[in-house]
Amino acid sequence: MSANVNPSPNPHSTYSDTEIIEQLKQKLQNAETMIQFLREQLRLQRIAKYGPGSEKLSSEQLELLEFEPGVSNLEVVAESEREVLPPSSEKKKHKHPGRQTLPATLPRVERVICCPPEQCVCGGCGGETTVIGYEESEQLDVEPVKYFVLVTKREKRACKSCDERGVFAAPLAPRIIEKSLVSDRVIIDTVVSKYADHSPLYRQSAILLRDAGIDISRATLDGWVMRVGEDLMPLVEEMRRELLAGTYIQADETPVAVQTRDGRPRNHQAYLWQYGSPGKPVVFEFRMGRGREGPLRFLENFEGILQTDAYSAYDRVGGAKMMHAACWAHARRRFVEATKLNKQDVASIQIVAQIAKLFAIDAQACDEAMDHAGRSALRRQLAPSVLEVLKAQLEAAGATALPSSPLGKACSYTLRLWHKLTRFLDYPELELSNNLAENSMRPVATGRRNWTHIGHEKAGPRIAAILSVVESCRRLKIPVREYLADVLPGLANTSIQRMPELTPTTWALSHL
Repeated sequence: MSANVNPSPNPHSTYSDTEIIEQLKQKLQNAETMIQFLREQLRLQRIAKYGPGSEKLSSEQLELLEFEPGVSNLEVVAESEREVLPPSSEKKKHKHPGRQTLPATLPRVERVICCPPEQCVCGGCGGETTVIGYEESEQLDVEPVKYFVLVTKREKRACKSCDERGVFAAPLAPRIIEKSLVSDRVIIDTVVSKYADHSPLYRQSAILLRDAGIDISRATLDGWVMRVGEDLMPLVEEMRRELLAGTYIQADETPVAVQTRDGRPRNHQAYLWQYGSPGKPVVFEFRMGRGREGPLRFLENFEGILQTDAYSAYDRVGGAKMMHAACWAHARRRFVEATKLNKQDVASIQIVAQIAKLFAIDAQACDEAMDHAGRSALRRQLAPSVLEVLKAQLEAAGATALPSSPLGKACSYTLRLWHKLTRFLDYPELELSNNLAENSMRPVATGRRNWTHIGHEKAGPRIAAILSVVESCRRLKIPVREYLADVLPGLANTSIQRMPELTPTTWALSHL
């Protein structure tokens, strides 16, 4: 008995061998792309788990950490900072930078060490030896903080012939807090220690008790700080007007926790918005949220250049003629992060190198001490060709990378902001990056890790005023203690009309 057996149909009967191979190649390429994307996501999760210090670790090192329960952040940082062993036994020789010199501006206190008696007599003839010079060396020294009680005696006078004239006492100089138990210098030191040196008030209270035997509560110290912040607020408002009168502002914002005291288990996340300009003061503004109403109110009718990151709250603010510029450092950072995830990402490496050429142009202008006009001419000469190559690299990389991958997102971000990123060619004063604004935020980030949060919503504007003055002094290279000692006493009773005379910018012109 015979049966007709139909062979099973070939599923690829309609495709040639070449087409099948191409389809398999495409599937393999898609699979490899997806695997790389998943590896990048896994690395991002592990970096988030083990902290910023783990960014320097390879993916293999991060994988090993998963098998070591209880790894501390200190161990991760120590591992990331450990130098890689050289490939050979020979140690690489580094040129010694030489002995560091101490600043000539520091006062010198001489200490003469005399020779012992046996060196004062010649061992040969027995005669007395003569001083012919000195072997000199310098060391940085310090005097410990010394607390003392300042006794102020006001001279009293009266006329013996005119009893009806009464008694006159020498007038007191204005003080920050009248009838306070402490001097202005102690109050200023408390403010600077907290907002410039990041020492929280409870720690300062403990130091006073330890070093001086004086028990001053944290609440009392907080009262001093709040009083200083309140006195500085009209001055900072004048600094805001001074800043808005210019043509160029950089802006940034950072979160800060605030106690709401309404029974909620967690602090409220508020924000400190920072506005500044190179060579000009910095103004912080406290807001309970991150919405557009903050920059909308602060900038109002500002008609100059506003440089920020890509946060949408900065859109549609300012006056009708305001020009919005973007930051090359933010764009570059995204490609750097892509290279951290994949060290073989050739496209990201090439783009980072190309962006570095833009910064090299400005570095050359800085080295040659060019003014804005000279730097602008150098930019127009060198930057267009760099930008042309860079844009071609971005378009090529964006066309092949997955849209959700770090490289794809970085290319999309940069190309979307291209018109804002290239405005430095038309505006000489515009910096390539917003790094100056970000650097002004670093003290806040460092400080909030120490003082944790703002105690009340009403304290926010006062703290913003203190930070504005402290950071402006740092940026303008003003000694902050000297400035506050000169401006704060009597500031609460100073008329608004005198505020322009007291801003850090005006003070620097008359004192430095």
